[in-house]
Amino acid sequence: MSVITQNEESTSVEVLKPQEVVSPAAPVTPARRSSSRAGTAWQITNHLLYVLPPFILAVILCFAWYMGTTAGRVNALILPAPGAVFASLATGVTSGLYLEHFLITVQESLSGFLLAVVLALPIGYGIAKSRLIAHTLQPYLAAGQAIPSIVIAPFLFLWLGEGSLSVIVICMLVVLFPMVVNTIFGVQTIERELVDAARLEGAYGWSLLAHIEFPLALPSVLAAVRTSLTLSITGALVGEFFCSPDRGLGALLLMAQQQYNMAFMFATVIILAVLAAIYYSASWLLVKLAEMIY
Repeated sequence: MSVITQNEESTSVEVLKPQEVVSPAAPVTPARRSSSRAGTAWQITNHLLYVLPPFILAVILCFAWYMGTTAGRVNALILPAPGAVFASLATGVTSGLYLEHFLITVQESLSGFLLAVVLALPIGYGIAKSRLIAHTLQPYLAAGQAIPSIVIAPFLFLWLGEGSLSVIVICMLVVLFPMVVNTIFGVQTIERELVDAARLEGAYGWSLLAHIEFPLALPSVLAAVRTSLTLSITGALVGEFFCSPDRGLGALLLMAQQQYNMAFMFATVIILAVLAAIYYSASWLLVKLAEMIY
């Protein structure tokens, strides 16, 4: 009997003992290594194809610029030498001249841009949701867009006087219409079924706008923001040409033109290009942040 008990105990122990299933790690085969290397090489090639063409084009243009001015084939009053342009740029940067006027243009362009955002979003939403608002405002928006800002600038100079306020208003007018149009498009392209389903769930008014309509219209709004943020620099320059001839990067361009200083003018254009690149990068980061949130 004792033998049988021992057998039964051993049998029960064998049955109750858990069996661990160990899955061995997949071996790294030469084919897998070659495929991963091929994927990495493709990514590097893709990045190079994205960066190299504009870089090569810039090198070619700079070389042609240098050769044309060094050989004396182009008059310096038309196209200054690269050395003169970068010397003027270095002088303006080290003296603080560019920083002072750079900050003024940034302040004016961002103020006009933010003012346009505050006005364009509710106007675009109202036009998209109400026929009465659309019929009331759309003719004036179309007429305002048809009239160039360079024509409106002298009127604002006479009404508001010289200074940053006139520049901000001109910048706002330049930015306003594209943002309104994109906001209207974003709201009108929302699927009606999604809105009806949200209303069946009890979403009305602000909750419907905040949780359904705004996230769905956000891609169009962000596209308008990316375009308008860079366009605000144009509005600021136009305003500075007419309403603030002694402040901002536009004033530096006028000064360089009056002095026939082409090197100074080219250097100021380079600063404007840097500002445009900063605005474009900031708008790109804003789009990525919105994609992470929504």
